[in-house]
Amino acid sequence: MHQYILLLYETPAAYAGLSPAELGAIIERYAAWAQSLAERGLLAGGEKLVDDGGRRLLRRGDAILASDGPYAEAKDVIGGYFVIRAESDAAAEALARESPHLDRDGQWIELRRIDPTS
Repeated sequence: MHQYILLLYETPAAYAGLSPAELGAIIERYAAWAQSLAERGLLAGGEKLVDDGGRRLLRRGDAILASDGPYAEAKDVIGGYFVIRAESDAAAEALARESPHLDRDGQWIELRRIDPTS
């Protein structure tokens, strides 16, 4: 069985206008989906990332530059991730299609198989 990472991309302001009840309902859908994966032995991990954007590190010649980011005006940011187990790329894609992350327009998932030699 292979492991895959699902990187959950979203627009930074996607949740700004939602009420606490609406946000709670979204969180419950993610929790239920994760629980379903766990019960099938297909969940290896996952977390929501904090909204502050973190830090970016970039090599330019001999220097490594650090900056805040991504910024609120960024088109897409990674809001969280899941690590799942699946028998094939097609099976991993089928599991990703079940994710509540795809319930909202403009959000997308990058699905990548984890290299077992890492």
